[in-house]
Amino acid sequence: MSVAASLPLLVADEVDERGLAEAARTSPDAFAVLYRRYVARVHAFAFRRSGSREVAEEVTSATFERAWRAMPSFEWRGGGFQAWVFAIAARELAGWYRRDSRASSVRAQRALRLLHPGDTVDDDGAGAEVDLAVLRDALSTLPERYQEVISLRHLAGLDAEEAAAAMGCTKAVLAVTLHRATKALRRAIERRRTEQ
Repeated sequence: MSVAASLPLLVADEVDERGLAEAARTSPDAFAVLYRRYVARVHAFAFRRSGSREVAEEVTSATFERAWRAMPSFEWRGGGFQAWVFAIAARELAGWYRRDSRASSVRAQRALRLLHPGDTVDDDGAGAEVDLAVLRDALSTLPERYQEVISLRHLAGLDAEEAAAAMGCTKAVLAVTLHRATKALRRAIERRRTEQ
């Protein structure tokens, strides 16, 4: 087939996808069609970039969750839905690498010592990965608000004012929530350690 002969098919595909994207703003069924059309490609992209099936699955899931939430504000631009969803995937992948590098950073190690002062980590970092794994696991068992306040204050390094603004509360409410969250995290860490 010549390029000229395939041009109507390309235009028809774009029109079809544009209409589908417009419908997906309000229709879960239309979004499901777009999801099925792109999920394998987004997963392959994330896998090629990360080399990890787990990371690719996490990034793919986060990409389509974010796309679904943002669909009402989607605007058709140059590359259409495909470019938009791959841009989201690239940001999710960058965010995953950023979070992963933070978890093993000096700040994360310091946060671990702040959150669980009984632990000691060698200067060369030996044992830190195990402790951070326990911390991540315990943190994931907490209510979402507790996870958020601990992450903002100790892992992201926001000051009290910035964290309060991000959570939409006052500094006093933030302080109480952080205190309760830290206590809950310490209990969760102890439970994880006694289970091991």
